This record gives sequence, structure tokens and C-alpha cells, in this order.
Amino acid sequence: MAADIPLGDRLDDDDYPAYTMGRAAEMLGTTPGFLRAIGEARLITPLRSEGGHRRYSRYQLRIAARARELVDRGTPIEAACRIVILEDQLEEAQRINAEHHHPTHTPADNPGTRPH
Repeated sequence: MAADIPLGDRLDDDDYPAYTMGRAAEMLGTTPGFLRAIGEARLITPLRSEGGHRRYSRYQLRIAARARELVDRGTPIEAACRIVILEDQLEEAQRINAEHHHPTHTPADNPGTRPH
């Protein structure tokens, strides 16, 4: 499946599970246990390799890094995960709201309509 996608496209894909648990923990400056804990809290769900090993995407690592910031400041891990989930939901809602307030076309794009 992944072999069907050109390497350049996979490397540019924020959702491509390119990082092993060990590499992800190293990049975040944390432990594999932390990654397992945020997985158990359902903040991120790593994909599994054919051998059953956890694999993380760049997007997941950004989410995990935000949770780590909160935990480092003393927030319990479960609360940190909930905060990050809510922040992500808010960002998505704001993006959708902005799309509705800034249409991608103008009345001139529709010849049958008149500007007000």
C-alpha cells in the first residue's frame, strides 16, 4: 500500500506514520511510556506496522508535543489530553467558521446573480 505512494509524497504527508515509537519519543524528549499513556487516554492512536509496532505521524507528534508541554507544567496527563483535544476541536470549528464567512466565490462568479 505505502509502496504505491511516491516517497516524496509520503515524506510531505503530515499523516504518514513515518516514526517508530523510539524515534518519536526521542524527538519529543520523552519516554515511550508517555506515548503509550497518551494513546491510552485516546489523544492519539498510532498506526501499526505489519509487525505490530506503533508508528507515528508528524501531526501526531505535534499533538503529543502540546500534551507534553502541559504535563511539564504540572497538568495531569488525562487533563492535558482533554485540553489538547478541545484545542484541536476549537481550531477546526474556527476554520469551518472562517470558510463560511469568507466564501471562495463572489457574485461575479455566478452570472445569474446580481450584487446587492
